[in-house]
Amino acid sequence: MSTATSTATTSTATAVAPLTVTDAETLVAAARTAADAAGVAVGITVLDAGGHLLAFRRDDRAVLIAGETSTRKAYTALQLGAPTADLVDLVKPDGPFHSLSTALDRPLLFIAGGIPVHRDGRLIGAIGVGGGAPEQDHSFAAAALAELG
Repeated sequence: MSTATSTATTSTATAVAPLTVTDAETLVAAARTAADAAGVAVGITVLDAGGHLLAFRRDDRAVLIAGETSTRKAYTALQLGAPTADLVDLVKPDGPFHSLSTALDRPLLFIAGGIPVHRDGRLIGAIGVGGGAPEQDHSFAAAALAELG
């Protein structure tokens, strides 16, 4: 077997289905249901593995910045492969990555509410929720992931 064939076979065997628009809509609906149940108006952003927008919704009653914060949280979770809730202490003034929030051209946001989306152990996207208290936003995003399965 040639190297090219071996590589192609390996790639096919480990391929993971990407996050789809249908998946993104499921995430948005589930996060919105969780937020509605708590009486919180939010913005919800879902990005694919490349950081491209798949779905977005900001409730009419949500503060305007909720759209921006949900997007930045999703982007941060995607880029660092970790929930933003887990990163907060790392960027505090005495944290090991205190300058990370200003080091890149695209702004990161280290507030709970962003969670990476994995399928079969592979990073395929991220969801971000903004508009509630950080712990609420995180719980709404986590509820959405649970719905996706």
